[in-house]
Amino acid sequence: MLYYKNFNSPLGKLGLYADEQHLCKITFGTVEKDDNSNPILEETALQLDEYFAGKRQEFTIPIRPEGTSFQKKVWLALQAIPYGKTISYQEMAELVGNKNKARAVGTANHFNPIPIFIPCHRVVRKNGGLGGYAGGLDIKKYLLDLETRNGIK
Repeated sequence: MLYYKNFNSPLGKLGLYADEQHLCKITFGTVEKDDNSNPILEETALQLDEYFAGKRQEFTIPIRPEGTSFQKKVWLALQAIPYGKTISYQEMAELVGNKNKARAVGTANHFNPIPIFIPCHRVVRKNGGLGGYAGGLDIKKYLLDLETRNGIK
């Protein structure tokens, strides 16, 4: 069974989705149905509140993203980028085994089903530009600025 919850964040409403044991998806915008929450989603909401308050740098909720094997490889590598740090799409491509796959990394980031928890916002262009973000560049900039402000000094 899939459970869902609306969550009010500084970014606007987020839709949270989970099964009995894992966070499965976060969307920008509300869920289509009334809330049908579970303990995973309640803990997700708590950890997101702490993240947005600058009190949490790592998430401990078990996740289960659905995607291709390449996407899952990228999403796993994204989780190793430290809070408050960024890397380029090319560097990410090198981490997953092929420096020529920077565009494919960007596509995998676009289809990331669990943004924020899988921090695709931490991947930027080689020249320092933001690149893209499925939630919009304003949200990407907000997340990067939040982490820069609250990073370990």
